[in-house]
Amino acid sequence: MTSRERFLRMFQHREADRIPIIDSPWGSTIDRWRREGLPEKADVSQFFGYELTGNVFTDNSPRYPSKVIEETDEYVIATSQWGATLKNWKHKTSVPDFLDFKIVDRESWAEAKARMMPTPDRVDWKYLEENYPKWQKDGAWICAHGWFGYDPFASWIVGTVRMLTAMVEDPDWVRDILNTALDVQLTLLGMVWDKGYKFDCFVHPDDLGYRNGLFFSPQTFRDVVKPAHKRAYSWMHDRGAFNMMHSCGNIMAAIPDLLDAGVDALNPIETKAGMDLVAIKKQYGDKLVLQGGIDVRKMSKPAEIEDEIRTKITAAKQNGGYIYHSDHSVPDDVSFENYKRVMELVRKYGAY
Repeated sequence: MTSRERFLRMFQHREADRIPIIDSPWGSTIDRWRREGLPEKADVSQFFGYELTGNVFTDNSPRYPSKVIEETDEYVIATSQWGATLKNWKHKTSVPDFLDFKIVDRESWAEAKARMMPTPDRVDWKYLEENYPKWQKDGAWICAHGWFGYDPFASWIVGTVRMLTAMVEDPDWVRDILNTALDVQLTLLGMVWDKGYKFDCFVHPDDLGYRNGLFFSPQTFRDVVKPAHKRAYSWMHDRGAFNMMHSCGNIMAAIPDLLDAGVDALNPIETKAGMDLVAIKKQYGDKLVLQGGIDVRKMSKPAEIEDEIRTKITAAKQNGGYIYHSDHSVPDDVSFENYKRVMELVRKYGAY
C-alpha cells in the first residue's frame, strides 16, 4: 500500500496492511545516531521507512524583518517574522528562550494586523510546482499546515502570561488575534486548493495543556478558542480534507469539545503528561484517530520497550484509527541501536 492509502484507511477507521509509521527525532538525536552508525548522508525518514508525506506551508505572519541580533559559538539571538526576539542554542535541542515580543497590546496588534494581507506571494508556488507531482506519483499523504490558536500566540508571538491574562480580561482581543490569523491562513490555503494543489489533511499545533491538565478552564476554551478551531475544521471538511491537532500535555478535559468542533485526529498523546493511549482508544477510538502515545522514556530501556509497544499498539490499531509516533519527539538519550529496535517492534506489532 502507499502511504496515502495507509493514512486514509486510518482516518476512515479501517485496517490496512500495517499502521502508518512516522516520528520526530531531535536534531541532536540524529547527530548522535550518525556517530553510532547511521550513514552520514542517509535521510532518517527513508532509512527508518517513515511514511511519505508532502507538506504545504503558507505565511500568515505580519512579515516583520527576521534578522540576527547576536551570534556566538553557543547561541543565536534573532527576531522572527512575528516580531518575537528568540534565543536558540546551537548544540542542544530545546524550545527557544523568548526574550521580547513586539505584539503586546491592542495597539501593537493593530499595527501587526494591518501587515497581514493574504497576498499570493505568501505561498511558495515554485516549491509546489516542483514537488506536488512527485507527491502524487509516489502516493504521499499531503498535509497543509496551520498557524493559529492559543499556543502559537501564547508561546511564540504574544507571551504566555500576557495571553492567559487577556483570555480572561480582554477575550475579544484574543478572539480577534485567533480569527485574523485563521482568516489569512484559510484565504491562502484556498488559493492553493483552487490552483489544484489538493491536500489530504490539515495539521496545526495548539498546545492546550501541561501534565496536570488544561492551561485554562474548559469553559474558557469553549468561549475563546474553540470557535476558531470549529471554523477551521468545517472549512477543511467542506473540501473533503481531514483535521489533525497537535497538543502536548494532558488535554483529556478538552477532547469532547475538540470532537464537537470537528477534529479528526490528535497527536502526540503524551504519556509523560498522563495521556493513556489505550484508555483514549477505548473511549473515543470510533471517532478519533490517535497518533503517538509511545513513551520515549522507555525507548532507552530495552527491557521495557517491547511491552510498551506490544500492549499499546495491539490495542490502538484495532479497527484502524492509529498512527505510530513517539509521545512527542525522540530525545538524544535514545541510542541508534535502541531506536532500530523500536522500529522493529513497531513493524512487528503494527502489522494487521
